[in-house]
Amino acid sequence: MSQPESALADARAGGRKDGTPSAGKESLAQLAERYGLRRAIARPGLPVYLRQLWERRHFVLTYATSRNISKYSNSALGQLWQVLTPLLNAAIYWLMFGLILGAAKGMENYTAFLITGMFVFTYTQRAVSGGAKSISGNLSLIRALHFPRAALPLAYTVQELQQLLISMGVLAVLVLVTGEPLTWSWLLVPVALLLQTMFNIGASLVLARIGAFARDMNQLLPFIMRTWLYSSGVFFAIGDKIRDAEIPQIIADILYINPAAAYIEVMRELLLKSHTTAPPWIWGVCVFWAVFALLVGFWYFWRAEERYGRG
Repeated sequence: MSQPESALADARAGGRKDGTPSAGKESLAQLAERYGLRRAIARPGLPVYLRQLWERRHFVLTYATSRNISKYSNSALGQLWQVLTPLLNAAIYWLMFGLILGAAKGMENYTAFLITGMFVFTYTQRAVSGGAKSISGNLSLIRALHFPRAALPLAYTVQELQQLLISMGVLAVLVLVTGEPLTWSWLLVPVALLLQTMFNIGASLVLARIGAFARDMNQLLPFIMRTWLYSSGVFFAIGDKIRDAEIPQIIADILYINPAAAYIEVMRELLLKSHTTAPPWIWGVCVFWAVFALLVGFWYFWRAEERYGRG
């Protein structure tokens, strides 16, 4: 028996072989620490954790892809629902807000305006909602295998990114069909999507930790998302509300600081020549939320690494 194992056995027996009382006052945790033993599920340091996560990048991609394939496998239209769902939502909101409530009145190309907002917001909505359930919905996997738990919310974001890339191709066609020209600013679309993806990863990590320990979050999340949807300028142009004196400048600035609204505004600025109402500092807001959410979200999730799957 090795020295550490012997020491632990002696501690359980209440003394040492030489007859001296083992530090019966010394706990097993203290004794293990004295002999250099470490918990099997101890949280690794942040650099080590990042390296472990990178080593499992193929698992993340495969897991995300398999979820995408299986998600619509039982439906007749299959993967077409990845595009049809946001399009149908956009059609319903166009009917309610654009036609019945008159949000499209006086706005050029409201169809492309609304579809762009819906596609961008849906990406964040699905990524964050999926991340909130990524730990609580995979407890059997977490308890059976040892891997960085951040791989799960990351995989959910990658899954939504895969769906978005298909949707963006459809969006580009719809924007062109509605009369918008193809411009050089379209080359910045991948940059905007990268910033939004960084934000989505950070937000999903935060919600993953909260959802792992506060199960009621999954019940509250739909209401939170609905409120976020209505306050993100999906159905109306924030700049037009200022011009028409419907809201003061300070309220508009608060709405622009909203990360979902910022990414929507940037995407509209890039794709729609008819939409030029966003403030010049909107890109700064996007960069700030991308970096802040990713760093804080990763740190916040990592701090509870050894608690996931317990209980």
